[in-house]
Amino acid sequence: MVVNREGPILVEGPVEVVGDDGTTTRSDRFDVAICTCRRSRAYPWCDTSHRRRKPAGPAEGRPDGRQPEEGEEESRP
Repeated sequence: MVVNREGPILVEGPVEVVGDDGTTTRSDRFDVAICTCRRSRAYPWCDTSHRRRKPAGPAEGRPDGRQPEEGEEESRP
């Protein structure tokens, strides 16, 4: 297993991941990237969304505190 500080956990497969709700997801790949930032659209598998999207948290200048989604334009005052 390899843990990347700003990326996924890389695990030699096959791998089974049990989610918070008890569902089991399986991958038979030789190497599997498990998402640790929860920004992946393929969660629990990493789709490299952490490279394109900022971490969740308060957004500066946004009244709703929401981060803009990929391709979404920010409103300007």
